[in-house]
Amino acid sequence: MTTQPSLVAQMVAALELAPSDRVLEIGGGFGWQTALLARVADEVWSVERWEDIARTARANLERVGVENATVVVGDGSLGLPEHAPYDAILVAAAFRQVPGPLADQLAEGGRLVQPIGLGGADEVVLFEQRGGGLERGRLVTGAHFVRLYGEHGFRE
Repeated sequence: MTTQPSLVAQMVAALELAPSDRVLEIGGGFGWQTALLARVADEVWSVERWEDIARTARANLERVGVENATVVVGDGSLGLPEHAPYDAILVAAAFRQVPGPLADQLAEGGRLVQPIGLGGADEVVLFEQRGGGLERGRLVTGAHFVRLYGEHGFRE
């Protein structure tokens, strides 16, 4: 449940995070990527689908002293509206488009990186919130991701 380190680096770099940024991470896995995000941003909220993986992520983050990241179990396609807006959103699972709730939770001028595709052969794309709408930006890289499941993702 850890994305290849070089791919994580590309996705995090594409977000151009500032020290004051609030970040939403979808699909935090075991917390390695979460720890990187927490190192460069002020606050990180991570949504993980599986309780056992989220528990491991929390333990890993605590072990290395990360205090500005919170891991919750839930449907990542819904985001975490109660803590929005976010300056950046990193989605570590593929879907055909950005789920509406995630776009809605992105602050004006905010950046979102997500693999776009069916899972397995995807394009990691940078989006930006402009004028109340999400604009597709540059292609970050090609990659292979698991599918984003949920109410606004793939159905099981």
